[in-house]
Amino acid sequence: MADLLTIDDPDDPRLRDYTGLTDVELRRRREPAEGLFIAEGEKVIRRARQAGYEMRSMLLSAKWVDVMRDVIDEVPAPVYAVSPDLAEQVTGYHVHRGALASMQRKPLPAPADLLSTARRVVIMESVNDHTNIGAIFRSAAALGMDAVLLSPDCADPLYRRSVKVSMGAVFSVPYARLESWPADLETVREAGFTLLALTPADKARSLDEVAPHTMDRVALMLGAEGDGLSRRALVAADEWVRIPMAHGVDSLNVGAAAAVSFYAVTTGRPVQ
Repeated sequence: MADLLTIDDPDDPRLRDYTGLTDVELRRRREPAEGLFIAEGEKVIRRARQAGYEMRSMLLSAKWVDVMRDVIDEVPAPVYAVSPDLAEQVTGYHVHRGALASMQRKPLPAPADLLSTARRVVIMESVNDHTNIGAIFRSAAALGMDAVLLSPDCADPLYRRSVKVSMGAVFSVPYARLESWPADLETVREAGFTLLALTPADKARSLDEVAPHTMDRVALMLGAEGDGLSRRALVAADEWVRIPMAHGVDSLNVGAAAAVSFYAVTTGRPVQ
């Protein structure tokens, strides 16, 4: 059972995991270095625990103590009860959901380990918007993608905003980082995957025409909002694919495009 501790000093060192949550640059550097991430809200905290992440501590406003009582009773980590005002002083924002947890990260798997059992993979290049990362993971989980591979410069899926937008789906889809870009795409191809680069370019074939759902192993490549995939990534792909557009619209937000493409890739997929 966790210790329930009431804290009324925003400078209490026990709250260090929760300080400055709105400072994106600080948290992007600090959290991976210290091996932690922040889960926000009851559902996300529960999903993180169900996914096997170890809790370091929990920060709750008073009214959430009863809601999270079963978790408090189950975990050995300390639970800090604070007022909403103090939570805002510590974190830098009004904690609407009233519950935060600091969770211990797990070592990432090797890309080869994910590829050995996957058949539908999404590869992201330079996707640095945390909202888009969260939205893409949520669609990947909902629509049956098996794994996610990230270029070295992609944003952190376990950053608080990404986790929140994904509603904890970042815990459901295994992911790994490719160390050498785009050279490691050849490793994906050698594992038996067809590399499909999503792009609105005129030379790209429509997803309907390519019919990726009939292919044995597919790796769908997505680029950053606005810039899309780099020239190097496009050259490394086996084929360019696009979503047919109407009414003069040239492209979709990468989160929306990912959802449409995942459906095309996974619908009617070969039986494993």
